[in-house]
Amino acid sequence: MSVWDAIQADLARLRQVPTATYRLQFNRTFTFKDAQAQIPYLKALGISHIYASPYFRARPDSMHGYDICDHNSLNPAIGSEEEYQEFVRTLHEHGMGQILDTVPNHMGIAQAGNEYWQDVLENGPSSPYATWFDIDWQPLKQEMANQVLLPILGAQYGQVLENQELQLSYSGGAFFLSYYETQLPLAPGTYLQILELVHEIAQEQEAAENSRLELQSIMTALSHLPSRTEIDPEKSAERQREKEIIKRRLNALSESDATMAEAISRATEIYNGTPGDARSFDRLDGLVRAQAYRLAYWRVAAEEINYRRFFDINDLAAIRMEQPDVFAGTHKLILRLLTDGSVNGLRIDHPDGLWDPARYFRNLQLHTILTLARQHFDGDDDSWEEIEPQLIEQYHAAYRDDPHSLAARPLYVVVEKILGHNESLPNAWPVDGTSGYEFLNLVNGLFVDSANAKAFDAIYHKFYADQTNFTDLIMAKKRQVMLIALVSEINVLSNQLSRIAERNRYMRDFTLNALRFALREVIACFPIYRTYIADGVVPPGEKQYIETAISCAKKRSQVTDPSIFDFIRDVLLLRYPGTADEEDRRMQQDWVQKFQQVTGPVMAKGLEDTAFYIYNRLISLNEVGGEPQQFGTDVTTFHRANQERLKRWTHTMLTTSTHDTKRSEDVRARIDVLSELPKEWRGALSRWSRFNRKHKTKVGGRSAPDRNEEYLLYQTLLGAWPFEEMNEQTHAEFVGRMQEYMLKALKEAKTNTSWVNPNQEWDAAVSTFVARILENTPANAFLADFRVFAAKIAHYGVFNALSQTLLKLTAPGVPDIYQGNETWDLSLVDPDNRRPVDYARHAAMLKSLDERTRAESADMAAFARELLANKADGCVKLYLTERTLRLRRESPALFAEGSYVSLEAQGAHAEQVIAFARRHEDAEIIVVAPRLVTRLASEDGAPLGDAWGGDLLVLPDAEPGTTYRQLFTNQRITIGEQNGQRGLQLASVFADLPVALLIKESSHDQSMAR
Repeated sequence: MSVWDAIQADLARLRQVPTATYRLQFNRTFTFKDAQAQIPYLKALGISHIYASPYFRARPDSMHGYDICDHNSLNPAIGSEEEYQEFVRTLHEHGMGQILDTVPNHMGIAQAGNEYWQDVLENGPSSPYATWFDIDWQPLKQEMANQVLLPILGAQYGQVLENQELQLSYSGGAFFLSYYETQLPLAPGTYLQILELVHEIAQEQEAAENSRLELQSIMTALSHLPSRTEIDPEKSAERQREKEIIKRRLNALSESDATMAEAISRATEIYNGTPGDARSFDRLDGLVRAQAYRLAYWRVAAEEINYRRFFDINDLAAIRMEQPDVFAGTHKLILRLLTDGSVNGLRIDHPDGLWDPARYFRNLQLHTILTLARQHFDGDDDSWEEIEPQLIEQYHAAYRDDPHSLAARPLYVVVEKILGHNESLPNAWPVDGTSGYEFLNLVNGLFVDSANAKAFDAIYHKFYADQTNFTDLIMAKKRQVMLIALVSEINVLSNQLSRIAERNRYMRDFTLNALRFALREVIACFPIYRTYIADGVVPPGEKQYIETAISCAKKRSQVTDPSIFDFIRDVLLLRYPGTADEEDRRMQQDWVQKFQQVTGPVMAKGLEDTAFYIYNRLISLNEVGGEPQQFGTDVTTFHRANQERLKRWTHTMLTTSTHDTKRSEDVRARIDVLSELPKEWRGALSRWSRFNRKHKTKVGGRSAPDRNEEYLLYQTLLGAWPFEEMNEQTHAEFVGRMQEYMLKALKEAKTNTSWVNPNQEWDAAVSTFVARILENTPANAFLADFRVFAAKIAHYGVFNALSQTLLKLTAPGVPDIYQGNETWDLSLVDPDNRRPVDYARHAAMLKSLDERTRAESADMAAFARELLANKADGCVKLYLTERTLRLRRESPALFAEGSYVSLEAQGAHAEQVIAFARRHEDAEIIVVAPRLVTRLASEDGAPLGDAWGGDLLVLPDAEPGTTYRQLFTNQRITIGEQNGQRGLQLASVFADLPVALLIKESSHDQSMAR
């Protein structure tokens, strides 16, 4: 038996597909110990796998974990290795596993926590980690050659320097530059400048001769140190070795000779200058200029940043995961955790930032296999060196044969991929699917009444008086992002494109500015986040996206020579000029890869983080991966998408709330209700704006908030208004949350204020407006009117939320629950959605539900009606979730492999029903959920029983007399006939609860029931 055949059993054991996941946000306030304590509750809820936020070592104050400084160690703020092992042990004792969120695209570089980045700052291109980061060492600005720009200063460099905010310091044989809490290493070669002054002082102080001779020897060694621009591997290694020897010698000298230590201290004082004496800072200025980094004011230096970032966050530097040494250097711990069973699958953050996502996913699967196989050759290096190449070739053969086979995809992996309209996940990716945003928007659209799209257009445009087309808005905001937030990325890309043009005699006349402008237009017109061209091959589908973008850019642009767009198209489609040599081809292919890494961040920042805060027609549609211009989803589209998912991505994640969503699933469910009530919404807006006009403030001659911001605020209040009555404290907390949310929304919109250019007067005026309209006084006419309408929206929103939850838990895929969303959660965008969860309360609720339902005398139908009557406490959602997840756990094959059959209703309310069957062998369930329920139920009623009249859920293939048991009520319903159709009466299906999960009973079950 070959090694490849032998490890197949290992791969089968390795592969775990969750039945349901639960997202936990780890940070210093929620640790491994805290998570361990919740495992029994999550097990009882029906969760198979915890879905953990990143918990590798990040910056000390990180609250999210995406700013990883070291991929090979756990975050000590979250817990020790021992505490982590206890957490894992408890998971396994409960028969559970975990999926870990990983961050291969970037690292946190703030302060001094990232030793790889610190090495680059110390040694420049000569650092062994210089190629880990995506740095352009030869930028357009020649003065920055072999330097990386650090935009960390709070004012102009000269001002910071002469204010003594930059301080030279010495510790342990090394010199540093400190800027408040940020400590930067100095290039060892530049120590020479400082030590020359130290030597002068030491002579004046008559230091011991042997100490002066040692200092001179150290200075001589520094003068022979290979340059920080030296990239020859041997010279670079020599520099790394010798600089550490020099530091140890200098440390020994300063510790053994007090006079020498005093000379070093005095020299640093001189370098740090004298306030008021500009020339006294010349030494420090010269020293700073000689480093491998260039310090700059963050406000004015954005366009010259020469390292790729995660979006526009300066503290998150992109890493070159396509480099084998980077992959190997950042995956030691994760591969160990995967192969020892501590972690059972991965979620990949921001794959669109990777050079070649498909190659990364292959490497991930391959190296997991190799790590497993290596265990069979422990200590036998010779045999392993012979076997490893064979395994690699066998893996690639398996991948070519079927990327989704066990041999090619043993590890469960989902990716945070945002799919555009009609875009599919590349079939060649050896992954299980996405993190679920496409499902989120699909299911949410079911509860938006598409018949009222024009009415909402009219309402919004009348209130806001703006007719901007959403497509035009996206393009405008993408251009804005490229001119401000991501200007450096565009400049680097343009500079590299100019170099390509310069090598082409037919295109060399295009100027850098013209290329930059045309490039911005093409990216603004790009219809998706990114394409996936790799290895010199342009897939047919990617070609169409590029042609679409080029055509759009040509039409919208006013450039005098449109052939510049043809040039960009040819570069992107890897059409080489006839004169191209190997270097030309390499440059063009590399540029295309870099282009693909930029389009995603531009789309994300322009769409999700800008346009979504401006286009407020119905904000429940403004969600990650959403298309706000698409007003609702029809039921046929929902079914078709589910059937396609079952065929191609059976185990993809299904989500309705995440740490990144703009608002929680329950907030969206409420706001969706507005789509059914355009007349009432129009009237409410008219009254509320009239009531609240007096609370606005003039800022620069304009009323703050503006009408669009006001429109956003009213929807937000309706979505987030608590179920329970608020006391003075909780009311104040709610007002504070709304103020914080509005400030974030305004700054993201970048219309009247922004993060980069805050308008403090406007910010204050909007916060004051929020506080005043929510004043809890009898004289507040708005609040009295609002409460009535909010209660109505919340009432109907419950039914939307229950339907949405049931559909997520039963559709093809793996359902994920974001922490706390198993009951009502009315959170907004982060940080609001990262508030602590009251797990003790949730566990107590679940225990109470369990005790009630296990009682022999329990009347489940009456209990369901009781839960619905007390819907505000959230128990009804928790009950639905727990019962459904328990069924998933008991019948994994039904949900993982079962067929999906769409069902239709017949009758007056047929369009308000979503129904489907899941079937596997003899097992069958039918899922039935209502939508658009304002037509069915009164303001204090529910869409139950007689509300459905004589409507029938049609089951044409059902055998007469077949009985189904309602999971949530234990009521049994038998197939009947009506007007020649077999089926179930919806009045019976929804007799006690407005959602139903019907389990087909076997003949044995039916006889027992009789």
